[in-house]
Amino acid sequence: MTDKTTTRTVICRLDELQDPDSRGMTVTHDGQLQDIFIVRQGGQVFGYLNSCPHTGGPLDWVPDQFLNLDRDYIQCATHDALFRFRDGECVAGPCKGDHLTVVPVRIEAGDVVLLADVPDLSNS
Repeated sequence: MTDKTTTRTVICRLDELQDPDSRGMTVTHDGQLQDIFIVRQGGQVFGYLNSCPHTGGPLDWVPDQFLNLDRDYIQCATHDALFRFRDGECVAGPCKGDHLTVVPVRIEAGDVVLLADVPDLSNS
């Protein structure tokens, strides 16, 4: 059996994001380059793959623009689907009921940190 360890990668400072705000980036996650985005709401952050469940395309057509005009939902630029911050569920649009793919992030000492489980091969 292979144990897993959790790696932590700082992706930005929480105070670099307005409330609410969003930011996209390309990161190495689970050994692969992936386009992700984070959303700040109050003292919380949420992370998702930048991929619409309806088309598979990116949600932003302008860099870092993932929120609707009222800044209370994530919005897909392709077909205006709306997703909740807290769980990525689509609440309006052609993919209603589907979810964005969660990327585990959290706040540690003011940093927004990406978490990834990697195999610990030293115990093999």
